[in-house]
Amino acid sequence: MRDAKGFLSDAPCRATVARRNIPTSMKTFTLADANRTLPLVSRIVRDLVARYPRWRELVAEYELMTASERADAPDPRATDLERQVAALAREIDGYIHELAELGAEARNPLDSGLVDFPGTHDGRPIFLCWRLGEQTIEHWHERDGGFAGRQPIDTLVFADR
Repeated sequence: MRDAKGFLSDAPCRATVARRNIPTSMKTFTLADANRTLPLVSRIVRDLVARYPRWRELVAEYELMTASERADAPDPRATDLERQVAALAREIDGYIHELAELGAEARNPLDSGLVDFPGTHDGRPIFLCWRLGEQTIEHWHERDGGFAGRQPIDTLVFADR
């Protein structure tokens, strides 16, 4: 769980609860609201980006190990590796849930550090798009546009800017 400043604490993370506890209604952000969440979002995404590659490595190692093991002689390391994979998956899922609780959405691949904030402009739904390392939200795209459709935020005029 993160404390008020967004740092990990020893308490169990609320985000590790079942998916049914993720808000089902989509929050809509103004540009100012989304930018205000960036200090916390940035910490969560940094943690996510740091852990995701290790999870992928462990999954690949596990798959390689289990693909080559014989049914009559399973590799005892496989069980330990499976536990490590599951633990990292829970941790990563927790980060994704934390973002969802804030109303933001992590995008694939998870190690890209890309996050979308649902918003509207002139009555149409858009995503305010942020990437790890950016100081503020500098891009937006249509809901069906994805990363390839990113455009500079300056192409929109916001009343709350």
